[in-house]
Formats: sequence, structure tokens, C-alpha cells
Amino acid sequence: MNPVTAFTIIMLIWTISDFVAKKTKSVISSLLVAAIIFIVGFKSNIFPEDLLTSSSLLTLGQTVIGLIIVHIGTMISIDELKKQWKTVLTGVAAILGIATFLFAIGSFFLDQNFIIAAIGAISGTTIAVIIIQEAALASGLVLVAVFAVLISAFQGLIGYPLTSLILRKEANRLKGEYRAGTLKVEKPVEHKEKEPKTILPKAFQTTAGTLFVVGAVVVLSTYIDNITNGILNTFVIALLFGILLRALGVLKPHVLSGIDAYGLMMIGILLIIFGPLATSSVDDLLALIGPLCIAFAIGVPGSVAFSAIVGKILGYSIPMSIAIGLTPLYGFPGTMILSQEAAKSVGENKEEIAAIEASILPKMIIAGFSTVTILSVVATSILAEFIH
Repeated sequence: MNPVTAFTIIMLIWTISDFVAKKTKSVISSLLVAAIIFIVGFKSNIFPEDLLTSSSLLTLGQTVIGLIIVHIGTMISIDELKKQWKTVLTGVAAILGIATFLFAIGSFFLDQNFIIAAIGAISGTTIAVIIIQEAALASGLVLVAVFAVLISAFQGLIGYPLTSLILRKEANRLKGEYRAGTLKVEKPVEHKEKEPKTILPKAFQTTAGTLFVVGAVVVLSTYIDNITNGILNTFVIALLFGILLRALGVLKPHVLSGIDAYGLMMIGILLIIFGPLATSSVDDLLALIGPLCIAFAIGVPGSVAFSAIVGKILGYSIPMSIAIGLTPLYGFPGTMILSQEAAKSVGENKEEIAAIEASILPKMIIAGFSTVTILSVVATSILAEFIH
């Protein structure tokens, strides 16, 4: 296909996907909409198999994935992790619950490769899915790669309504405490970052300079991966470098946000996960419906059970603990949207709404925006080594 035509079609698909996601407040994710359009397009032969490769966006995504992982690392504040350590541990418990239930119970129904794919996709972000895909495709397991895509596309449909119900229970509980005068009203969360600072010279704060610095970090991460024979995974090292360099003031928080290339880079990254859909048959996709349902039916309760137990031990309420455990199913900005909606639906005045939101939002943001990001990338990188 003509490269410009392919590029234009993909941009239209993404425009439609973003539109639907915004109209439904992300209950229907852009990934789900895009997945449906790609599946229908490829299987009906409206789209040629080379649509993604012809656009050159797939190559772009594969090139910049390391840069995006460094960027994710710079989203994470070590100080905020320390402050919300109970949330961190509850989030860790959620991931362990997903893995434990899927290995212990899922092994009766699913092949090990599908279990690993399910753990990575349910517990993590697009990056986790890409890690699973790379390992699966390297072993010729196209269906395993597609399985991870489908989980990633559908998990929001489960996570959003469940979390919404549970957060409303938590909001009602907090309202009762607020009215009784027993709720410790925290300082409202600032959603806007302060002016980002870096110790780098101004020459390296331009689009090109930023991409050079972040690219150098990825090159170093790849070198460490090579000299350790893959024991220290490139993605894990890149993530940790991002966290460390933000803490040291070398890289700004959200280092790639605002640079001219960021939006296009993200589309390139997201397109990677749709690659296997082009070569999968309709029968293959239908065959994955059963494993998909089993993965959710086992993995989600595992997350709920472990997070509820650990959260309760740490002093959180059961609803708050479960809500934290469900954040891997959608992540940010869903964590912010659902927290705000719960507070507004229960609070009866501005003060009540602010108090409820200030109690829920910091925990949800940390759980969905950093905890599962760190652990998911690390855990998925380790588990992916066992796909064969």
C-alpha cells in the first residue's frame, strides 16, 4: 500500500478511537475501538495485511519504545511513592494475586504461555503487552501475542464499572466519617505539575536535545542488557534510569510531554500491539474467546482477594483496597476520572466533595500510574523469558 495512504487511514482510525473514548469517558477505551476496526478491516480485506508496515509507524514504534519507557520512569516520583507506601504494597499484592490465581487455578484450563500472557496483559500497560508479544512472536506463537492484545483491549470494560461501584461505596463511607468529624482531611491533590526543572544545559532541552539524551539512556540500557546476557532487561533498566534521573534532576518529570514528536511516537508504540491481528484468521480469534473469559474470571478475583487482604492489614478499608487492586485494568487517566466521579456522586457540597476526593485520589493515582507500571514491566520481563 502507498505509505501516505496507509498513514492517513491509521490516523483516521486513531481519530475515531479517541473520539469514542472521550465521549464514553474512557469506559470504552481507544484500544478496544481501534482493535475492533483493525480486526474488521483485516478480516474483511478492506485493509491490506501490509497496512501497518507500509505506514512506517510500526517501525517508528519499534524504534522509540525504549524512549517511551524512560519517559514512563520520569512520571514516577520517589517521594510520592514513599508517602503512599501502603498503596504501593497493596498494588504489589494485586499483581501477585493475579499471578498466583492464574498459575494455581488457570493451569487447569490454559497453556503456560497463555497464563504468562494473561498475567502481563491484565496487570500491566501497553508496554507489558509489547514485552509479551516480542517473546511470543520470537517463538512463533502468534495466537499468544494476539491473546495479549485482546486482554488489553477488553480489560477496561471490566475494570471501569467494577471500580466505579466500589469507589462509590468508599465515598459513602468517607462521607459518613467527614460528617462525624473523624475524617482526616488531606490537602487537595494538585493535578498540574510545577514548572519542570532539569540540570541539563538549555541546548539539551529542545526536542532534538531531549530525544538525544533519552536515546542515550536507552542505548546504555541496551548495552547493560547485552553484557548481562539479558539478565537485566533493557526495558527494566530504561524504566529504572527514568526514575533515577528524574530524582537526580537530570530529566524533567514527564520528560517527553510537550515535545513535538511525543504524540506521533505514542501512536507508533500503540500500533505495535495490533501487528499480529493482520495475520490471524477469524477462527483463531474465535478460539481465543474461551481463554479470554477464563483469564479475566481467574485473574481479576486474584487481584481483588490479595489487595483486599493486604490493604486491610495496612489499615485501608476493603473497598479502597479492592479499588487499588483493580487499577491495573485501566490505569491513568481512569484512576483520576473514577475518583472524581465517585466524590461528586456522593458529596453534597464542595467541601464534602473535596474531602472525599482528597482521600481517594492520591491512592488511586499512585496505584494506577506508577506501582503497577514498575512491577508490571519487571514481572512481565521476567515471565516472558519462559514463553516458548
